[in-house]
Amino acid sequence: MNPLHAAVLGALQGLTEILPISSSAHLILVPWLMGWPESGLTFDVALHLGTLIALCIYFRRDIAELVVNGIAALSGGMRSQVTRLPWYIIAGTIPAAVAGKTLEEPIEELFRSNPTVIAALLIGFGILLALADTLGSKRLRMDRVDLRVAITIGIAQCLALMPGVSRSGVTITAALFLGFTRETAARFSFLLSLPIVAGAGILKVGHLVKQGIPQGELAPLLIGIGTSAFFGYLSIALLLKLVQRHSLYPFVWYRLVAGAAILLFLFAR
Repeated sequence: MNPLHAAVLGALQGLTEILPISSSAHLILVPWLMGWPESGLTFDVALHLGTLIALCIYFRRDIAELVVNGIAALSGGMRSQVTRLPWYIIAGTIPAAVAGKTLEEPIEELFRSNPTVIAALLIGFGILLALADTLGSKRLRMDRVDLRVAITIGIAQCLALMPGVSRSGVTITAALFLGFTRETAARFSFLLSLPIVAGAGILKVGHLVKQGIPQGELAPLLIGIGTSAFFGYLSIALLLKLVQRHSLYPFVWYRLVAGAAILLFLFAR
């Protein structure tokens, strides 16, 4: 892995994993357009670790509160919404965890070499995000999250296995359709992603420990982790600030333009 490639892909991961524009689509399409080689397991580890670091730093207080409330629920019962929320997040994680374990590899093999479908998914789910942002009532806040909501959004998260969908995009879309505010939809999307991102990172680190870091890969690995964490943190702050006052249409337009540009490029070839 070229260090420059590592920096570019790390920045892409940090930005596009958080923003509702699909990290997997960008990490497939950009190297394909540039003629870069496959990134491989070592760099996959770097990207997941960088994103996890960004999420953990930004939401460190939320994570500490969730842990404390989760333990309190075990000892004193789930008597309030705040003590139930950590378990709602765990319940919402189960569908994506099961789907990822069973379907991630076949879906990746199916879509990785099919930029036409990836571009179509960028456009299609961009339109869905626009509909959710326009039609959703945007009245409900975090205290209205319950088990039904968590599992519904968790099931929607399974669709993010397809490059072009976007994990944050599809979970925010589902939350908006359920009537939540943009800020709550984005925040719950991030909290719901923590177990998935952590689990994926742990699995990939386990594989990497077994195989060992190939010679010459340590520097790109560290560059990827650093750039992914830095741009991930910035994009979390950007999105949460943006949704307080503005719509999600900038991301909708980006998805439509990017998808159309890929389709035009393919047509021209």
